Amino acid sequence: MSTLVGKKAPSFKAAAVVNGYEIVQDFSLDQFVGNKYVVFFFYPLDFTFVCPTEILAFQEKLAEFEKRNVAVVGCSVDSEFSHWAWLNTPKNKGGIQGVKFPLVADLSKTIAENYGVLAGGYEVNEEGEASFKGAPVAYRGLFLIDKEGKVRHQLVNDLPLGRSVEEAIRMVDALAHFEEFGEVCPANWKPGEDAMNASAEGVADYLSKH
Repeated sequence: MSTLVGKKAPSFKAAAVVNGYEIVQDFSLDQFVGNKYVVFFFYPLDFTFVCPTEILAFQEKLAEFEKRNVAVVGCSVDSEFSHWAWLNTPKNKGGIQGVKFPLVADLSKTIAENYGVLAGGYEVNEEGEASFKGAPVAYRGLFLIDKEGKVRHQLVNDLPLGRSVEEAIRMVDALAHFEEFGEVCPANWKPGEDAMNASAEGVADYLSKH
């Protein structure tokens, strides 16, 4: 697994469910280049346990992302039909009904592979027989992609470990602050707090005040 930070986000076209009910073909993150930031996150499987808590948490904060001009997009190795069924299952029956952001289908596992989050891979033995080693699902990867299509932040959690949506918002704010003011953001920075100039003098000034 290698980092994508500083590199162009891998491009893809795949089926997705948008607005909670509409299946579209050839969905691509390229549509947001030049226009929006993207928080693109992977989760292991539909109809599981930690995954709906994360997806619903992103939906609860969707307005916060949208006012920051951020598109939130989820992806798993399930089909678009599985996504559709889960999106149309009530929460009290284990579903994620009410989620409006796109869920991408990666049934071939190539998107997860290209983003470096597939939790396993194929191996070929001496007889030429292929077998999958590891889990044939994606780790809980999250990628913050800027308006030029470049990955600026990457987080990968193991399967049992849910992510913080608040931290994803904080990273969007930090990137936007840097882009607007040219100041770098220290540990635990939040909007309204002091940032600093990327220089020895800037660091010294910041530390002297904190």
